[in-house]
Amino acid sequence: MPNAQENKPLWQRLGWLVAIWAGSVLALGLVAGLLRLFMQAAGMGTP
Repeated sequence: MPNAQENKPLWQRLGWLVAIWAGSVLALGLVAGLLRLFMQAAGMGTP
């Protein structure tokens, strides 16, 4: 019984890879921005 993933075209598999990568980069940026906001609110900003 062949795997269903093997039947998908290469562009679709690469598209999922790029989408997951972009989502993780955006999520990391959001978390970093929130941490920076909270740190600045607590008076721990950079000089």
